[in-house]
Amino acid sequence: MKRNAYVDNAKLLLVYLVVFGHVIQPFTAASTGMNTLYLWIYTFHMPAFIFLSGFFAKGSGNITYITGLMKKLLLPYVIFQMVYTGYFFLIGKESWQAGIFYPHWSLWFLFSLFSWHMLLILFKRVPAGMGLAISVGVGLIVGLFGEIGHTFSLSRTFVFFPFFLLGYWMTNEQLGWLRRLRVRIAALVVMSVIGAAIYFAPDFNSGWLLASKSYNDLGMPDLGIFARLLVYVTSGLMAASVLAWVPSRHGRITYLGRRTLYVYLLHGFFIQLFREADLFAVHHVMDVLGLAMVAAGIVFILASKPVLGVWQPLVEGKIAMLKRGNGYRQNRPSKSA
Repeated sequence: MKRNAYVDNAKLLLVYLVVFGHVIQPFTAASTGMNTLYLWIYTFHMPAFIFLSGFFAKGSGNITYITGLMKKLLLPYVIFQMVYTGYFFLIGKESWQAGIFYPHWSLWFLFSLFSWHMLLILFKRVPAGMGLAISVGVGLIVGLFGEIGHTFSLSRTFVFFPFFLLGYWMTNEQLGWLRRLRVRIAALVVMSVIGAAIYFAPDFNSGWLLASKSYNDLGMPDLGIFARLLVYVTSGLMAASVLAWVPSRHGRITYLGRRTLYVYLLHGFFIQLFREADLFAVHHVMDVLGLAMVAAGIVFILASKPVLGVWQPLVEGKIAMLKRGNGYRQNRPSKSA
């Protein structure tokens, strides 16, 4: 499937919100407004990102496909697991030690993304409706078991898989339906109502949106299935509502949407440093706008060609950009010519 401006715009918006959400997270405990903004973003940003990942999945299942996924996802996971371990140690982060199968911070996504592709090989053989129902059922059941958590990223893998599978079955025509005027108007209502609900229920546990804890750990051992089902509905409506307002035209920064993996993998260096150094504070709305600009700066820096050239060997396992840059310097005429 060819890239299109709509998907690149959506991925750029979502990865920006990932960064912005991580930037503002330390300030949520002291402010109802910041907590509302943080939880509002978390209701949809990862489900929508996972949905788009499934939209481009193939699930062919042959050895070439699986080997390519291992190189693209598991190898960077192992590399960055070690890189972040060393980095966390250097900046004095207490939880710098982690086993190879206990993902550091945001690296869970790589491990889960590989697992979703593997699950897709099986689920693509099942009718769409039945497969989605089964995946939701599994996502509800895993919350009953406390043993399923951060290790291997199992909890998030099963809980978020329905969004990946839904993206796989979604067509361009169905995705285009989101951009109808009536749908967009309804989307504004949905986003406003859910934002208000979060504001007036500030004690909502963010663990429900992170999908990494059991119902017992979240304080609802008996009614957890119903609570997670409500979260599924909320996240689905929010993801659809936000995607309805993504521009479909190619803009000046649309191309950055093709480089979201670099932003996702590397932004932790900034975020963790900010947190350990306690660099920022939020006292009024201008501080929030300032943090929004900081997040935008991080995205632009990490999606820039120089950064891609340096990190491409670790992220993609190739040095194409370095070769192109080196070739440019070698072929460039000298000033005396």
